[in-house]
Amino acid sequence: MAAIQKLYEVCKVSLSEKGPSSPEAVENVRDVLDMITPSDVGLECEAQAVRVWRRPRALNRKTVFPSSPAIRYRHIYECKSFSVSPINYLPTVMLFFISQALVCLLVLLCLLLMTDFEVAQCTFTLSPQIGIFCIPASSIIPLHNHPGMTVLSKLLYGKVHVKSYDWIDIDEPRNLSKVRPAKVVRDGEISAPCGAMVLGNTHAMKAITPCAILDILSPPYSSEDGRHCSYFRRFPKSDPLGILLDRTRESEFVWLEEYQPSDNFVIRRDLYTGPTLNF
Repeated sequence: MAAIQKLYEVCKVSLSEKGPSSPEAVENVRDVLDMITPSDVGLECEAQAVRVWRRPRALNRKTVFPSSPAIRYRHIYECKSFSVSPINYLPTVMLFFISQALVCLLVLLCLLLMTDFEVAQCTFTLSPQIGIFCIPASSIIPLHNHPGMTVLSKLLYGKVHVKSYDWIDIDEPRNLSKVRPAKVVRDGEISAPCGAMVLGNTHAMKAITPCAILDILSPPYSSEDGRHCSYFRRFPKSDPLGILLDRTRESEFVWLEEYQPSDNFVIRRDLYTGPTLNF
């Protein structure tokens, strides 16, 4: 059985529409994700190129390269209980609704033809999504959240800096509805080969070298279920109103405010070239 197929199978039995069935279920998925390599998902050539990659010498440290390669996302699979993929970007949303519309049209056509028809159960009960981020050097995926979701990630090749946070629960002040405190849970560089990670609910990534990250979300983003993707940045004041003064050391937490990234942040769809999944 192909490694990516094995990953799909363990996700199918371990993850539901409400997320992982237990902490053991997360570990079961993590154990299989640990074993995935670039060659298992059609990225062996890219991984080999990164092994000999050298950072281009910039003429000026302040130079900006607006034409640098865009971050690319290789979509593998999506269903409602988990997703091996990323943030819920517009192309993924469009693909989801298009696929659902095609299924509805097919059902209607079969009814009109009076033909027996059986819809694969996974399409509506599992809702997984599997995908890979291919990130050029120095590119950044801004700080974003995963409300009510579990995030498992595997760095397939390259080096990346990850900064992740978990929210701190407080009584939300009325005048700070868009600002929330969060605790730093990870802040450092990760190099492949390495094990799979269970990231904090809110995280950002910056590619130190070209890299690829395989993501699993459980459950995936869903506007209907209130799981929206929002972006955040550091709030200028360290502790507005002194709310956390007696609860934790200032160095362990930050205040984050919601914002909209600039139009320069673009993720393009790319073709997945690894083994296909058998549903």
